[in-house]
Amino acid sequence: MKSEELKTILKIIPNKPGVYRYYDSDGNLIYVGKAKNLKRRVSSYFNKEQTGKTRVLVSRIADIKFIVVESESEALLLENNLIKQYKPRYNIMLKDDKTYPWICVKNEPFPRVFLTRKKLNDGSDYYGPYPSVRTAHVLLDLLGQVYQIRSCKTTLTEPNIEKGKYRVCLDYHIHKCAGPCVGNVSLDAYRQMIAEVKEVIRGNLQGVLRDLKAQMMDYASRMEFEEAQLIKEKYELLENYRSRSTVVSSTIHNVDVFSYVDAESLFYVNYMKVAEGAVVQAHTVEIKRKLDESAEELLSLAVIELRGQFESTSKEVVLPMKLDFDLGGVEVTVPQRGDKMKLLELSRRNALQYKMDLEKQRTLVDPERHQKRVLNQLKEMLHLPVVPEVIECFDNSNFQGDYPVAAMVQFVNGKPNKNAYRHYNIKTVVGADDYASMKEVVWRRYSRLLEEEKLLPDLIVTDGGKGQMEVVRQVVEDELHVDIAIAGLVKDDKHRTRELLYGFPPKVVGIKPDSEVFKLMTFLQDEVHRFAITHHRKKFEKGFMHSELADIKGIGKATAEKLLLELKSVKAIKEASLESLTSLIGMAKAKLVFAHFHHITAT
Repeated sequence: MKSEELKTILKIIPNKPGVYRYYDSDGNLIYVGKAKNLKRRVSSYFNKEQTGKTRVLVSRIADIKFIVVESESEALLLENNLIKQYKPRYNIMLKDDKTYPWICVKNEPFPRVFLTRKKLNDGSDYYGPYPSVRTAHVLLDLLGQVYQIRSCKTTLTEPNIEKGKYRVCLDYHIHKCAGPCVGNVSLDAYRQMIAEVKEVIRGNLQGVLRDLKAQMMDYASRMEFEEAQLIKEKYELLENYRSRSTVVSSTIHNVDVFSYVDAESLFYVNYMKVAEGAVVQAHTVEIKRKLDESAEELLSLAVIELRGQFESTSKEVVLPMKLDFDLGGVEVTVPQRGDKMKLLELSRRNALQYKMDLEKQRTLVDPERHQKRVLNQLKEMLHLPVVPEVIECFDNSNFQGDYPVAAMVQFVNGKPNKNAYRHYNIKTVVGADDYASMKEVVWRRYSRLLEEEKLLPDLIVTDGGKGQMEVVRQVVEDELHVDIAIAGLVKDDKHRTRELLYGFPPKVVGIKPDSEVFKLMTFLQDEVHRFAITHHRKKFEKGFMHSELADIKGIGKATAEKLLLELKSVKAIKEASLESLTSLIGMAKAKLVFAHFHHITAT
């Protein structure tokens, strides 16, 4: 129960859109949230059972304050501003310390076009920001090839040009500058060139290409073929640049596209800006969950933040889902088919690729840190008291009771510790009884560790479902009286890891198949199965060498193995009919086997 003060606040909160703030007992702001309905949203924290970090947050709330606003979009923006200003402990922030590059068209009589990380209020035109310097340089290099723009910092004025106060530099001699400093190009002609440059930077290539083609045809019609050739070269450079852009449809103009990949504690959002059907900007961010934020909440945060960072003015946003908030005059499209759906799929592929690249980079640069992060995720999912640095997994293997064995593999910090792997021959169980076999092996393993005063694992995993887990629990808790977390792995019909079970009674733990935790669990299950099968085959072959089949003259190892694999045991082979044996190994060999076990002479 919360204090009387909190109960009073909950009663007076209005059913209106707004922003709520949670404070701890020391008066520190610990969380800021938005809501379409303040009363319903804030009350939900106290009226339902919370899990994980959200429960911790609620336990620390000592005071609640709220601000009522006119619309959902206002609440969204206010929440974003408050988070940036106060940086509450339990709020997510899109941390991005990079200063993104801009392309500046300088406010000068003869403007320069250059890359900068400082956006000044000096009347110049700034385009961007660009996600990387490389992206901006590709465009600047193109502009340098197509247009002869000056790069010098000389302050040019028409009077001084007329007086001949300037001299051309190297750029003029290598045809990178038109030479406005010596009057080789008029102010009007230079400004027309800059106007085209701005259109190219904006991504409006279609209009520029149309104008260039018209100029080229005009020169050609007047037999001015050298000028026409120069225009043609510009046209081809721009057309080649456009062809290398990802073009979806020329009918899509000025659209923002957002998609995401949800990977448990991490959330990846890709942003693409589209002009004239071509992707002109793309950027992906990684967000780390702090509470139990939904995909919708995280996507809303990313849309507001990234549109702000890249100063987007697009009036349409393409999303994979409807947001619970109005974006304020921006149309939200959730496509099901067509060109916008293709854009959405492209965006998601970029988010997925970013996730894979980042994971690979982390694994290569700092593999131990990567493994610890995965184990911490597993700890949070299972609500374990400690990080499961040592995990042991068990599996049984037998052929209908013949040659029963078991295996145990140990992972330390997410990696196989093969020195600790153990094989077990089942000693106390007769026939195919997986539960009894598991019980024997687990008892032998942990009673010995206790006797030798060695460290116990942080987590035991069974290669099986609820029954196997219960057997392990009986040994560990009821008989040995030790406290070790127990989980179970279940496979599907194709023998692939399907789900993770935890708790008593066991419940399915929701893990996405593409997550790092799921990959670790799959590796663990595959490894214990491989190790168990390897031991079983060795015992099987050794058992065959001493089996009664080896005493039958005319029956070799391959035939005996085939019979054992098909009929599972020597007893079943003895009881098989001549017809059954014949269908497996042919009439001649079947007669030899049948005669041997029935004490008759083969004919």
